[in-house]
Amino acid sequence: MRASHHTPVSHQTGDPAAHEAGSAPTGDIRGAKGRGAGLNMAGRFERESSEAFDDGWGTLDEIPVLRTHVQEERARTIITRNDSPDISFDRSINPYRGCEHGCVYCFARPSHAYAGLSPGLDFETRLTVKPNAAELLERELSKPGYKPRTIAIGTNTDPYQPIERDRGVMRDILTVLDRCNHPVGIVTKSALVLRDLDILAPMAERGLAKVALSITTLDRKLARTMEPRAATPSRRLAALKGLSEAGVPATVMVAPVIPALTDHEIERILEAAFEHGAREAGYILLRLPIEVSPLFRDWLLRHRPDSYRHVMNLVRSMRGGKDYDAQWGKRMRGEGPYAKQLAQRFSLACKRIGLNSRRRSLTADLFNPPQAGGVQLKLF
Repeated sequence: MRASHHTPVSHQTGDPAAHEAGSAPTGDIRGAKGRGAGLNMAGRFERESSEAFDDGWGTLDEIPVLRTHVQEERARTIITRNDSPDISFDRSINPYRGCEHGCVYCFARPSHAYAGLSPGLDFETRLTVKPNAAELLERELSKPGYKPRTIAIGTNTDPYQPIERDRGVMRDILTVLDRCNHPVGIVTKSALVLRDLDILAPMAERGLAKVALSITTLDRKLARTMEPRAATPSRRLAALKGLSEAGVPATVMVAPVIPALTDHEIERILEAAFEHGAREAGYILLRLPIEVSPLFRDWLLRHRPDSYRHVMNLVRSMRGGKDYDAQWGKRMRGEGPYAKQLAQRFSLACKRIGLNSRRRSLTADLFNPPQAGGVQLKLF
């Protein structure tokens, strides 16, 4: 990931009385209502760490309700490049760092450690916004020699997480892409994407936009504990329908597939998504890199203790005996008999339902570079 220089500016969204500065206490934070993580371990690069524990005097009960704190970052670049051979895009944009959706299994959590913050509760309560994202995008698209290819948004943190309602950074980015006829692929768990149909629908008509909704489970109660501030499963299905009816190609991502917890829902999720207009589908196996593993294990022990051993044994059976294997070609699907069975089930279900019978590609042929961002025009 490309490094960026920034000047932090403290900012609080929504009701000022409902926000507090400062990180959550480190350690075991059982009173974090409405949050996915139950831990706030120090980042792996920190020299010192502290831990909250019950000393018998009820002090943990005095921990205040965790509020969302947002700071601004004046980034120098906005398009991140990658050369990973097992993903379909080579560039992406992340309008925000951290994600208030609080999905306990989120593979992007470890990235918070690079900012000196915890991948635990800090990841979902200490957010960073890039208010100059659209300005930077226009400048980078203006550079001589820029070759357009689909930009992926939502691959690290959700561009339509709650603070987007107030900040509108994603909408500003889409406005630039629309004006330049630049293709974009979006992944989200939020129904807020429907707000931007006035931009996405005309772009889709020109072959410039696709949107994927990630659905982990159709069980509302399970979703509320596992991904507490994301849209409910029914609202995500409704978003698929709204996108499809507006002419925006809609994809369902069954992600992540959690063995012995949500894997039995694969067929039901695909069927429901198809009924709501999705015509393409994909899936990703649960990923537990570095700090995500203890967070997920802790969540299992708190919410599904009877399933703990079964879930983790199956995970390790697909990851070479480990909680995670980051090798390209294996990290998304796993390996072994159970992983092959999941792949076969997914493929057969898509074929039976009618998903992925035709994949719609986006075009880069219409790209019109903006004349902005300090680009020197040709004299002759």
